[in-house]
Amino acid sequence: MTVGPITLDIARGEILALLGPSGSGKTTMLRLLAGFETADGGRIAVATEDVTNVPPARRRCGMVFQHYALFPHLDVGQNVGFGLPGSNARDAKVTAVLNLVDLSGFERRKVHELSGGQQQRVALARALAPEPRVLLLDEPLSNLDPTLRERTRRELRQLIKRVGITTVFVTHEQEEAFDLGDRVAVLNAGHLEQTGSPEELYEHPSSLFVASFVGRANVFRGAAARALGLTRADYVLVVRPERLRFGDAGLPGVVRERRYTGAAAFFQIEGDDGQRFEVLAEPDGAQVGARVYVDATRVIALPDEAGRR
Repeated sequence: MTVGPITLDIARGEILALLGPSGSGKTTMLRLLAGFETADGGRIAVATEDVTNVPPARRRCGMVFQHYALFPHLDVGQNVGFGLPGSNARDAKVTAVLNLVDLSGFERRKVHELSGGQQQRVALARALAPEPRVLLLDEPLSNLDPTLRERTRRELRQLIKRVGITTVFVTHEQEEAFDLGDRVAVLNAGHLEQTGSPEELYEHPSSLFVASFVGRANVFRGAAARALGLTRADYVLVVRPERLRFGDAGLPGVVRERRYTGAAAFFQIEGDDGQRFEVLAEPDGAQVGARVYVDATRVIALPDEAGRR
């Protein structure tokens, strides 16, 4: 994947998420930071050191791969201590980092005896053992089931913050990026679309791509957009489903579908112009087939990228 010119500053101790769809260039970015790929131009620096042409082994970057890359024939202690010098110092370091990731006493366990979450922590311990300056994570939670993934996300963030290490991780899941990252960099087709806090990206997207990729988004054009207050023909309105509400006036339409999610429900509305959009509301907000009026509590006006092509 080709990555275009990108300027990105990461603060010491910050957790940065590289978020984007498949083929966006996020993994290539991570590999460039690790030294596994060679940049055609530009500069990569860690603190004040230019590491652009420094080989991976000398960059002091800890790496956790997507599938962990643990050695199945070695026990946990041997995996964590792999490559560390000096037997006494190595044993002490292994004990320390396993305690850090809450795996104290697991030194002699075999990899196949561990759960997915435990294997992930062993891989993290191995990455932290050499005391790297930067921690790089390639979709570290993708192999875990959804329930375990959510719990592990919280534990991973707490651990990284406790260590205080600068961290960059790759993900294609918005929820994971928002949960783990202090800031999120959204990539698309090799270009950096926007960088900011999760709240900044969600509430103030800089492009239609970011608005649509980060969370659910209704995009209104034409008469529907004008009904919600848009006055510029070269712009569109983006409205999150939870920012729409049923009322006595507003954009008219008919409820075509209702999807119950527990505390709320998604209602698919077909407007009079045929455009369909979603409203997130109380489960008893409307019945399928009912004629409703929808108003917006907050809208985002963005240039119409489709209209400019």
